[in-house]
Amino acid sequence: MSGAVVFKDPPGGRKAVAVWSIGVAVYFVAVIFRTSLGVAGLEAADRFHVNASALSTFSILQLLVYAGMQVPVGLMVDRLGTKKVLTLGAVLFTAGQIGFALSPTYGMALAARALLGCGDAMTFISVLRLGTRWFPARRGPLTAQLAGLVGMAGNLVSTLVLAPVLHGFGWVQAFAGSAAAGVLVLIPLVLFLKDHPEGHEPPARVAGGGFVRRQIRESWQEPGTRLGLWVHFTTQFPAMVFLLLWGMPFLVEDQGLARTTAAGLLTLVVASNMAFGLVYGQLIGRRQSARIPLALGTVGLTALLWASTLAYPGQRAPMWLLVMLCVVLGTCGPASMIGFDFARPANPPERQGTASGITNMGGFLASMTTLLAIGLLLDATGDDYRIAFSSVFVVELLGLTQILRLRPAALRAERAHRPTVPSRHSADSPSPTRA
Repeated sequence: MSGAVVFKDPPGGRKAVAVWSIGVAVYFVAVIFRTSLGVAGLEAADRFHVNASALSTFSILQLLVYAGMQVPVGLMVDRLGTKKVLTLGAVLFTAGQIGFALSPTYGMALAARALLGCGDAMTFISVLRLGTRWFPARRGPLTAQLAGLVGMAGNLVSTLVLAPVLHGFGWVQAFAGSAAAGVLVLIPLVLFLKDHPEGHEPPARVAGGGFVRRQIRESWQEPGTRLGLWVHFTTQFPAMVFLLLWGMPFLVEDQGLARTTAAGLLTLVVASNMAFGLVYGQLIGRRQSARIPLALGTVGLTALLWASTLAYPGQRAPMWLLVMLCVVLGTCGPASMIGFDFARPANPPERQGTASGITNMGGFLASMTTLLAIGLLLDATGDDYRIAFSSVFVVELLGLTQILRLRPAALRAERAHRPTVPSRHSADSPSPTRA
């Protein structure tokens, strides 16, 4: 656990907004590329002559690459700086999108999506670090939630813009044309983005070897980092599993909805995510004692709506209940951002990238586990979605026990990290000046 070293808050202001906006624009394009396959599943199956299981490999591979890259990317951000990592990420995900557009075979397309996933994995942690370096600490929750909101807007662009272009002009034109957005965001990134304001350079790194081991060890030793990982683990995965793969089959095959109606419900999850992102960011920015209640409340409400949907008498749940489920699933993304609000004050500036990478692994590990569990249970039970989706409760219970276990130690350590000031906050509320 690091010692309490007080550092000066960045000033924020218009220049901070301008620089941060460049990074967010890169993340926005990365999310468009990440979710572009979601609107092209049928076309991809026809183009590469693959079945549903082979097609689902695209999603699983993307999650594997993304989750596996989080700690290495965090280390890269801490070692090389935000600008270099974001630039590399933009080059990689643009090359991956172009490669996917031009791939003649399934294997080459799979490699292109892996390359895209590598570049995509470098964006969000970089944007989080950019926010901590340019804005005061009290703005951290809001800037993180706004970045997540912009990411969900990228998801909407895939649905509302890329899908019509794909259907109207064809595969190559849609994917290769969209890659131009990657080139477009590279220009201001290279010319104008800076890692931090003048006079707010991070402390010099300790000389000597063992940088990687030291960064990971010291970040993991902080209870706030571990709590952040488990909050992210427990809150993010229900919506991701639903949006990424199993939501459409559940709504169409199990609930008997038309594809257009099911697509509307998936869009409702995205819209709800964007709306609740602003609410969660404002609440936590004003009173950080709301972090645990919001996280636990989201987990509990998600479990309640899933249980009500799966246990509803009869063959199918009513539309009003499915709408409520999708609205509540929209809270999962904003709640997962709370994990970073525990990891951020627990670590000094020179470890923010590593700590964020560790935290960001949580939700993706939970998502991969649940994606696999649902698939195995569907095969074992003859497509019984009620049994298969019950795996959600098992993963939530695991995460919930870890959150409750780590919370006291994390809050004690958080209080020890900040300087003594006249208390105007609750015991769960860090002061705006971090240590």
